[in-house]
Amino acid sequence: MTSPAPRALLAAASVAVALAAADTYVVVLALTDMMRGVGVGIESLQRATPIISGFLLGYVAVLPLVGRLSDLVDRRRVLLGCLAVFVVGSLVTALAVELPVLVGGRVVQGVGGGGLVPATLALVADLWPAGRRGVPLGVVGAVQELGSVLGPVLGAAVLVVADWRAIFWLGAVAGVLLAGAVVVTGGGGLNRPRVVPSSLGLAAAAAGGLALAAPAALATSVTLGLPFVPFGGATSRLATPIGIVAGVLTVLALAATMRGRWAVVRRVDLLGALLVGGALACVVLTFAAAEPEREVVGPLGYALLPVAALLAVLYLVHHRRTVTPLVPRGLVRGRLVRALATSLLVGVALVAVVVDVPLLARLVLTTDQTEAALVLVRFLVAVPVGALAGGWALRHLGPGLVAGAGLGLTTVGLAAMSTWGVGSLEQWTSTVVLAATGLGIGLALAPVNDAALAESSEDTHGAASALVVVARMVGMVVGLALLTAVGLHAYYEAVAALPDPTDTEALREAAVVQVSSVFRGAAVAAGLGAVVALTLGRAVRRVDGLVAHGAGVTGRE
Repeated sequence: MTSPAPRALLAAASVAVALAAADTYVVVLALTDMMRGVGVGIESLQRATPIISGFLLGYVAVLPLVGRLSDLVDRRRVLLGCLAVFVVGSLVTALAVELPVLVGGRVVQGVGGGGLVPATLALVADLWPAGRRGVPLGVVGAVQELGSVLGPVLGAAVLVVADWRAIFWLGAVAGVLLAGAVVVTGGGGLNRPRVVPSSLGLAAAAAGGLALAAPAALATSVTLGLPFVPFGGATSRLATPIGIVAGVLTVLALAATMRGRWAVVRRVDLLGALLVGGALACVVLTFAAAEPEREVVGPLGYALLPVAALLAVLYLVHHRRTVTPLVPRGLVRGRLVRALATSLLVGVALVAVVVDVPLLARLVLTTDQTEAALVLVRFLVAVPVGALAGGWALRHLGPGLVAGAGLGLTTVGLAAMSTWGVGSLEQWTSTVVLAATGLGIGLALAPVNDAALAESSEDTHGAASALVVVARMVGMVVGLALLTAVGLHAYYEAVAALPDPTDTEALREAAVVQVSSVFRGAAVAAGLGAVVALTLGRAVRRVDGLVAHGAGVTGRE
């Protein structure tokens, strides 16, 4: 693939990745308003959990499918398709007046947002040769983490001047603008879509928008309101004539769009994608729905985990039998295995800080949740800085040394955090420790992606990138559960040893012990990650037009 302006194309794709990352947490401060907007009272806060976990579900479950798809289809088209899905999800969320529709919109948003990451990482491999991917990969890692930092801030800024729906209207507009930027910067080869699918798509969007919005001028009209009257005793706006028409038009539009593309779909291994996506979805729902301070798995976890295991086994059987498996045969080997292990351990260390630093702040510093979350900014700002620094250093030092040093720094930071107690967050040294820990995690991002791309062939870059992201996300959701189990065990032991179980101050100190145990476990994970990362290889150098990895030389560009 050629692009007249590779940096501009990467910039457009990276901003899209940042937008998707921001949308993961953009609802944090708007959650109670969103609940009221769909008729859910504040006393039913647990019912709002899918508003956040639904996005994460879509984000993770689609990664293997889109990663493989980006190896078979022009990656720019994959980016445009993901942005289109993200826009649709944003519009559905903005128009939702029922909780199931709101959650559905968030899932669709996650599907579009998650697919952007592997496609963008593979795009870097298309546009830059091995040995020169460090800075571009650092940029992608930095903007992804920066988006996570800015998400709550952007949501709060919108809420100052508008209601929560404006957050998603703006997201839809941003998605359209970014799609235009991809088309402009992507060069030739992006032909206009066929007229019939486009017309059906527009008709489906119009009907769906009318069904969800139900404009009062139409819905309350004696002559024009019949299409908006729900069937039977239903209350959903989708269970109406106009809602049914929207559904039918959507199916027809999708069928028309897929005409002539079934050969690609068969090569993607749709059945394998469903099995892997289903297993990942069960894992996400098991752990993401849990309350980290009180439980290890969510309310459905013990039912979903056996299903996840069954789906994983079925995929392994399917993988051996199918001609073109979702994960190409021979891909998961050598340095890619070590890159996946490192990425998983990075996820464990990352989630420990993201979840337990605000928890510690609420215990020893402030009872205000927002103020406690702001303590985390010291860490989060350092992560994208580390990602850029890691990308720059990668070209000179190689992935093993950069990622190993970064995770070594993170290990030291987490070990220091495990000694924190009452008053620790008020000291200036806490800022240094949090910043150093974030810097270390950021340093590891680009090297891990670079090692995965270097180990895979050109036609499997998308699949390899997707696996790296999946490993980190699984590390986050599963690592949180395991570390929580360790922390809760320490907490109950501390409480059992108290002479007065009603002593509030002693109970608070026991809760601090729980957090310290989590940090200690995360330090172990980061230390293991540092050891594994050191095996990712030395600097890549160019020798007479070839690419050399350490002492060996390969002809792959």
